Amino acid sequence: MVIEKSPPLLTEEGVVMTETSTATLLGSPAAADGDTGPEVTPFGEGRMVREDCWREVHRLFHVERRSKSEIARQLDLDRKTVRSILEAAAWQPYARADRADTLLAEHASYLKSRAPAVQYSARILYQELRRSRHYHGSYETVKRFVRPLRTAEHAAERATVRFETAPGQQSQIDWGQARIQLRSRPVTLHVFILTLGYSRRSFHEPCLGETLSQFLDAHERAFEYFGGHTREHLYDRPRTVCAPAGEGRVVWNATFKQFADYWGFEPHVCRPYRAQTKGKVESGVKYFKRNFLPGRAFIDEQDLREQLGQWQVEVADVRIHGTTHERPADRFARERSQLIATGGQPGFRLEASQPRRVAEDYLVSFETNRYSVPFTLIGQTVEVTRRGGRLQIVHGGRLVAEHDELTGKYQVHLRPEHGPGAIARTTRRGRGAVFPDSAGRGASPEVEIRDLAIYETLAAGAVSA
Repeated sequence: MVIEKSPPLLTEEGVVMTETSTATLLGSPAAADGDTGPEVTPFGEGRMVREDCWREVHRLFHVERRSKSEIARQLDLDRKTVRSILEAAAWQPYARADRADTLLAEHASYLKSRAPAVQYSARILYQELRRSRHYHGSYETVKRFVRPLRTAEHAAERATVRFETAPGQQSQIDWGQARIQLRSRPVTLHVFILTLGYSRRSFHEPCLGETLSQFLDAHERAFEYFGGHTREHLYDRPRTVCAPAGEGRVVWNATFKQFADYWGFEPHVCRPYRAQTKGKVESGVKYFKRNFLPGRAFIDEQDLREQLGQWQVEVADVRIHGTTHERPADRFARERSQLIATGGQPGFRLEASQPRRVAEDYLVSFETNRYSVPFTLIGQTVEVTRRGGRLQIVHGGRLVAEHDELTGKYQVHLRPEHGPGAIARTTRRGRGAVFPDSAGRGASPEVEIRDLAIYETLAAGAVSA
C-alpha cells in the first residue's frame, strides 16, 4: 500500500500524530480488519480536535487578535483546521461507535481503560480476557486492537501539543533531583519548581527531601516570591497531593486540600500515565539541570541558595524562552496583576518537623532567618518544629536548641553557648546575590557570613541566652 506523506494531524486527544501513526490509524491492516481504536476524523476541511485546543484557537483569534496563520504556527495546526474551528459555532465531541460485529466489541471499553496500566502489553491483556472475561478469540486479534492504542500513546509522548494558558490562570509544580557536592560531600539535591504557565517564570527551592511540610513550605515561598499565585495548580500524582482511587478518580491528601482551600487555588492532577501533560514545568526541570548545575561548586546550602537566586534573576528570568520567544520577566510584567494576591495573609503554619542541615557556622535556616545549634552538629541533619512562636531543634530524638521565632527577615539568633570560640572559626564570606522582593521591585540585603568573634560580640550585647 502506498501512503502519501501528509502534515502532522491532531487526534481527538489533542496530540500531534506523526506520518507513521496517521497511516496506522487511517489505512493500516488493523483498521481494515475492523478493530476499534483511536482515529483521526474529519472536521470540515480540518480535523477533530479536543475542546481545550478549540477554545485556545478562539481565544488567540478573538482576544489576542492573532491571525489564522500565526495561530496555526503556534499550535502546530494546519491553517484549514484553524479556519474550520473558527467557523464552527460550538465545539462538538466526537464519539466513534464501536463495531458490534467483532469478537472484541464487548471488551473494547475495558481494553482502552486497562491498556495504559499494563503498558499496552497485548499478551497481558489477552491473558486477562481469557481468564476473567470469557474471551474466546485469538491473541492476534487482541494484538491488532492494541497496536493503534500503543502507537497513539507513543506519538503523544513524542509530540504533545502545549496549549497556552491565560495570565494568572495556571501554575505547574514538580520536583527535580540531582547529585551535587557540598564541599567534598556528595548530596542528593531535591528542588521544588513552580512555573507560571503564561510567563514561564519559575521559582526554585532547594530542599533536603520531598515531605509534605517541605512541599507546602516551598509553595508559600513561591507565593511570596511572585507576590501571589495562579487560580489553578497542576501536579503529577505525588502522595503529598493525592492517592489513586480507581477509574481515574483521586482522593486528595487531607492536609494538602486544606492548604489549597486556605490559599484559594484549585488543584488539578495530570491524567494517569501522562505526566508529560505538565510540560512547562518538566522543561523547567531540564533547564535547571542543564543550565544552572553544570560546572558549579557549592560551599554549603546557604551558598547554593545565593547562587540559585542570582541565576534566577540574571539568567533564567531574562533569557529568550524557546516557546514564547519572549523573556519570562517581560511576560511576568503582564501576568503579575492577574495573580491572586497573598500579601498580608499569614502562612498556613503547618506544625510538622522540617529537616535542616547544619551549616559550617553552626546555623540552620528557617524561613529566611538563621538559628544556632551546638557546633558539634555541623554537617548533621536536624529537625525543626515550630510551636507557639518557639522553634524547637531536635537531633537523634534529643532537643538540642530552642529559640524564639524571629518575626523579621534575614536575621540571626545565636546563643553563645553553642559556639566553640573564635579560635576554632575558619572565616568564610558568602556569595552576595540580588533577590527581588515579593512584587519584583527591589533587592534583599546582601547576605554575609561574618567572623565568629563578631557574632559572639553581637550575641553578648543583643541576644539573651
